[in-house]
Amino acid sequence: MPVLYRILLIVLLLISVGVAAQNSTSQPQASTPAPPAAKSPATESEQGEKRFQSQCGRCHTLPEDLSPREAKAVVRQMRVRANLTAEDERLILKYLAP
Repeated sequence: MPVLYRILLIVLLLISVGVAAQNSTSQPQASTPAPPAAKSPATESEQGEKRFQSQCGRCHTLPEDLSPREAKAVVRQMRVRANLTAEDERLILKYLAP
């Protein structure tokens, strides 16, 4: 996928979430406690998938061909815009870029 196309995709994702965040009512989210260190990566990936569906899936579909670096940048930006917790960010990244 050309770099320009990826950048355009990221910008469009950020804009659409920003618009959606402005249109939704803001509700404080409860912090999710950190999972125990003994959890397997598959379990964390499954939790990340659930968080992606509940937090991101309202506006976005699963991105294709997103490098781990790009996924981290997008999720970091979305954490601020979508009020994701640090745990949400960590688990979603485990799902998007295992």
